Amino acid sequence: MTLDRRLTPATDRVALESLSHVIERPAYTPGHPARLSVPLADLVGAPDGRRDRQVNFGADVTVIETRGDRSFVQTALDGYCGWLPAAALTTVLPPVTHRVAAPATHVYPAPDMKQPEQTSLSLGARLSVTGVEGRFARLATGGFVPVQHIGDRPAADPVTVAESLLGTPYLWGGNSRWGIDCSGLVQAALTACGVPCPGDSDLQRAAFPAVDTIRRGDLLFWPGHVALAMSPDRMIHATAFAMAVIVEAIPDAMARIDAAGDGPFLGIRRPPLAQPAALA
Repeated sequence: MTLDRRLTPATDRVALESLSHVIERPAYTPGHPARLSVPLADLVGAPDGRRDRQVNFGADVTVIETRGDRSFVQTALDGYCGWLPAAALTTVLPPVTHRVAAPATHVYPAPDMKQPEQTSLSLGARLSVTGVEGRFARLATGGFVPVQHIGDRPAADPVTVAESLLGTPYLWGGNSRWGIDCSGLVQAALTACGVPCPGDSDLQRAAFPAVDTIRRGDLLFWPGHVALAMSPDRMIHATAFAMAVIVEAIPDAMARIDAAGDGPFLGIRRPPLAQPAALA
């Protein structure tokens, strides 16, 4: 059996106990829960490897092994596995009540917009709100965020979410307002709407059913690339062609991608439209 490294919660030394009858390792562990306590961190395939994806503030993970200053984890969001800085994780896990619903927001030391900001958080960051003071939400982790930038219910339309990130710089493996790639944009848009979505385009293509005609919210695939249909003739995507999130006419994009030798077009997939009543 060939296991996908990205989705296999095992290093060369330790695996989750659930894999004890699947793969052989010197040791097995139940793992322990943790949460990302910094605004953003690269998830890498090896302790000194390159970025595979990124993990946003408040993301829950299962820690499988810690080696030096790195911890190997599996993310709760999509099951993606990789190494994070151990210092970026906390075992203090207050209930998550909200997410950042704006493209980005600032965290302030007091409920006052004139205070110098402490840090910035991206769309999708998971928050534990303990109260509201004026127009600011108080966080269990410290600091205050504007109530206008957060929500406690899923968004209604992934295309609208993606449009809020127009102009975001393209970043390979990126998952935030400060840099995002094609699959990161799709995952951010669908996750904001309560629709589970894998992290990479090939996994996204495998996750949703194929359809023959394009409607708003469908996913359009090429080798190593995915876009989100805004309508039967327009799409939004994070593309290295423009090094940004842009809108293109679908026929023009298909012709351009084909001319560049980056095809063929692999078809259309349709995520579900129904959303849960509350955030996961």
